[in-house]
Amino acid sequence: MGKSSGAAPGSRDWTQIYAIYGLDQWQTILFLLFHAVLFTILSLLYLTYFDFITLFFHRLLPIGSARFAAGFTGSVTALSALCLFFASAHFLHSSLPLHYDVVQRMVNSVNDWSTVKHALDLGCGRGILLNAVATQMKKEGSSGRVVGLDRSKMTSLSSTLRTAKIEGVGEYVTCREGDPRRLPFGDGYFDVVVSAVFVHTVGKEYGHRTVEASAERMRVVGEMVRVLKPGGVGVVWDLLHVPEYVRRLQELKMEDIRVSERVTAFMVSSHIVSFRKPSQHVVGPGEVRLDWRC
Repeated sequence: MGKSSGAAPGSRDWTQIYAIYGLDQWQTILFLLFHAVLFTILSLLYLTYFDFITLFFHRLLPIGSARFAAGFTGSVTALSALCLFFASAHFLHSSLPLHYDVVQRMVNSVNDWSTVKHALDLGCGRGILLNAVATQMKKEGSSGRVVGLDRSKMTSLSSTLRTAKIEGVGEYVTCREGDPRRLPFGDGYFDVVVSAVFVHTVGKEYGHRTVEASAERMRVVGEMVRVLKPGGVGVVWDLLHVPEYVRRLQELKMEDIRVSERVTAFMVSSHIVSFRKPSQHVVGPGEVRLDWRC
């Protein structure tokens, strides 16, 4: 379905990406760093005042057990600090350089952008994928446009449009607010639909592993299929729930379904899944025509 891709051409340093797009996960990274520093201070205090801490444990335990308890507690505290530093670094890597590199792979999953007239980025956020699609359309001479849809308020979408202008693709990009479970577009409108680390957030108010949340995510997948033109291509990068999406796409009779190797992002597994909507669907014996909206 797509071009083979190794290292993404024109790869950027993470500081360049940050300068344009900022950091979506800064609250999480700040939370992790705060606790990493806190546990580091605690571990240093354990090391400095080890004898006093041992005496405290000696009130409850024999001296040998007290020294073991103090040493064990200090070791766990230090190990916790290391894990928290690692997690914050991984979130930073996932939010910027990894996100950018995976987006380039997603763009390469579409063979010919020059013929694309309408593309949709579902859950466009600050526009890393949105602008990558627009850049590829511009590079290949397409006269089309890419729509970024997000649940965010218009102030966030305004910043997304600013990043498109910075990237030099402002004329290719438009943004709007909308519900991904009820896309405000007609059937078969888009040649390409893409989405990056977004679908798993739909239905989170029910809890990620509940039946209700799964049903909400499946509605989004159905909407992506609905707004695709026959023969159109969909590419989704997401966390945790990709097997659900694959099963739903198989139920909807999508063609050329491909799943990438595992990519660890935000401390969990993620995959890219791409598919093609059939040019036509002939209902055979014992089959019923499927409703994309289900």
